[in-house]
Amino acid sequence: MTLQDELIAAIRNIPDYPKPGIMFRDITTLLGNPRAFRRAVDELVHPYAGTGIAQVVGIEARGFILGGAMAHQLSSGFIPIRKKGKLPRETVSIAYSLEYGVDEMEVHKDALKPGDKVILVDDLIATGGTAVAAANLIRQLGADIAAACFVIDLPELGGRAKLEALGVEVRTLVSYPGH
Repeated sequence: MTLQDELIAAIRNIPDYPKPGIMFRDITTLLGNPRAFRRAVDELVHPYAGTGIAQVVGIEARGFILGGAMAHQLSSGFIPIRKKGKLPRETVSIAYSLEYGVDEMEVHKDALKPGDKVILVDDLIATGGTAVAAANLIRQLGADIAAACFVIDLPELGGRAKLEALGVEVRTLVSYPGH
């Protein structure tokens, strides 16, 4: 079985969630499948092994799971990007647009150093709003983004293209048509 076939088989599709017309791609079933989870993390990490990644930056919440595993394999640190108000020390924040309004995310002000080589990770890239905001937050702290990694790409929604337009290399493992 190819990697893509195995991952697609491990991802649960939930129609009409969170609203009618949306097909939600649920990776919790992939995370619960030891072989698929291991293969996904290995594939995300492989191109960056030995390249001096200082930190893996994960977007709340599924990016924490993938990012922690990736950081372990890369012998890197892990930095969480959280929703506003969840981090205990001084933070840097950024507002970004969602389909239904505006949200804010933040990272500790001292989490990254200028010149740190980082990988940004989340489970899925769709419209790119969250990922672009996270990339801008990372750059605001002076770190260099080696790549943004996602298990799932929904290319018709344009998020990948938005990140690439910022000069960020994007790595995804499976693509689904539509949204």
